[in-house]
Amino acid sequence: MSRFTIHDLAATIDARAASGGEASYTRKLLDKGSEHCAKKLGEEAVETVIAAVENDRDQLIAESADLLFHLLVLLKSRDVKLEDVEAALAQRTTMSGLDEKAARKRD
Repeated sequence: MSRFTIHDLAATIDARAASGGEASYTRKLLDKGSEHCAKKLGEEAVETVIAAVENDRDQLIAESADLLFHLLVLLKSRDVKLEDVEAALAQRTTMSGLDEKAARKRD
């Protein structure tokens, strides 16, 4: 079995976004708009935090998967590519995390 990556998930979201009809949860989310997608991401973030605080490993894994899915759907709703986020992350690796965070405060 090949390894499933976040790029595979992004491609699946792209394909489902391009499809029509009631069969796609992704399409339904996108049809409700970016604000709805953002709300769903927030809900998943809270559920992920709760699982982490409660030290529930299995639930943390499941909620993290939901969180990543909803993040990619939100990005899709705003026409932001995963590659754009990766480029921002790559740029940040050119300095230490503490220096990068301090630089953001000056901007």
